[in-house]
Amino acid sequence: MVGKLIGRFFEKDKTIESYDQWLKRAYYKDRMEGLIRWRDQEESDLYDNVDIRRRLNKIRSLRKRKDDQGLLFVLNEGIHGNMGGMGNPLLHAKARTGTKNLIIEYVDEIVSAMLHLAHVKEPVISLEEKIDFFHRASHCYGRSALMLSGGGQLGNFHLGVLKAIIEQQLLPKIISGSSAGSIFAALLGTYTDERLIRFFKKENLKGEIRNEADIFEGMFKSRGSITVKNLETTLKRLIPDLTFQEAYEMTGRSINISVAPAEAYQKSRMLNAISSPNVFIRSAVMASCAIPGVFPPVTLYAKNKEGETQPYLPSRKWVDGSMYNDLPSKRLTRMYGVNHFIVSMTNPFVLPFVSKKEQSSETLAAIRRFSKVMVKESAQLNYSMAKKFFKYFPKLALVANNINSVVQQDYTGDINIIADFSVVKPGNLLSKMTFEELESLIRRGEQAAWPKIEAIRTTTKIGKALDQIIDMLDAQEASLATRMLRRNMKGFEEELI
Repeated sequence: MVGKLIGRFFEKDKTIESYDQWLKRAYYKDRMEGLIRWRDQEESDLYDNVDIRRRLNKIRSLRKRKDDQGLLFVLNEGIHGNMGGMGNPLLHAKARTGTKNLIIEYVDEIVSAMLHLAHVKEPVISLEEKIDFFHRASHCYGRSALMLSGGGQLGNFHLGVLKAIIEQQLLPKIISGSSAGSIFAALLGTYTDERLIRFFKKENLKGEIRNEADIFEGMFKSRGSITVKNLETTLKRLIPDLTFQEAYEMTGRSINISVAPAEAYQKSRMLNAISSPNVFIRSAVMASCAIPGVFPPVTLYAKNKEGETQPYLPSRKWVDGSMYNDLPSKRLTRMYGVNHFIVSMTNPFVLPFVSKKEQSSETLAAIRRFSKVMVKESAQLNYSMAKKFFKYFPKLALVANNINSVVQQDYTGDINIIADFSVVKPGNLLSKMTFEELESLIRRGEQAAWPKIEAIRTTTKIGKALDQIIDMLDAQEASLATRMLRRNMKGFEEELI
């Protein structure tokens, strides 16, 4: 009873202004409900605590004995995010303040051990051996990605989510965005770290939105619908005139924008610095936001070798990316080796049917999976049977194809930050918003992200450390190669003299 009363008070308390404040109150609530004790207890049927403890003790013992080769051998046995089942989403959903302390200790020890090995001097472990080990470890461990869904004006919820994640320095290097989500993915990919930090500072966010980025200028003055001109003006002010390749070289972040074909039976695309390096990000976002029936289809534009702008695939036009690939998890896996997905979900057409699966019991999760499969198979069967009829009605075929594509998609990841559907009325999804409405929506996004921060921190810590170590070692290798080249050139010049 006490726990329920505390919970109601906690959820409705509007005096919480920061994650630190939220975490202090979350700790108090966890303690009152016995969840701090649950975190301290290693035993659980949700993971193999015995194996995790054994490996943790082994690594600590090797480090204490300064057995670097032995440590390298043990880490070579496997570094992955689900060792002993510790990646089970239920482990990260029970307590607000984090998962089992044993798991946190194990992750911290793995990171410390990797950083130690990365700095071991030769000849104990050679640079070549380090590079080989850490690249293999990264390949086996996989990578994390942040996926931002579509959602019309509800997509502004993403700003609050991003604010919370960036303030904790937890932003993944791989980001995807569809429809409204593509706007914020583009922002992440074209703003330097310094500009992002400045943009999302509490005291600057309102001014940054109005003055620097000026995202919603002119949209607060009336309740009319957003026009193509509104959207073009917004994107021009918000997104620098960069190609995907130029943006990647500037920020080091791989942004991916989904677009769908305007014609039936064509394939959707995920645009990025690998598949379409010369495409302008702004044109990709414009296409991804082109909701069928609301905005006209869009031609993509790219920079040619002379630096001039020209149409990209001029015979094709593109529309809202969320129709076919709102969350392009399979493509991200194939292209980048991503196996861990953080989702910010605002798509109004699927929000009522999306569950926070990491908070579900295993039985309920199984029932939901079965129901989802049945719905998808039924929709696919009906669509396949109706295809012959649709060939006589091309426009109807396109509508049916879009509906089937929406039904067939997966809309959840490993960590899901889900918008409250009540924050914006469905009829107003394409309406201009007042500043107060926008501010409230961003605030709700931030509040929705706070309960997920510790799960994101724990599940991405090893991958983040691997990326940093690999960057450091690759830089050392490049520096060594440069020094060797200079030495050889000097020797060659001396021979000529």
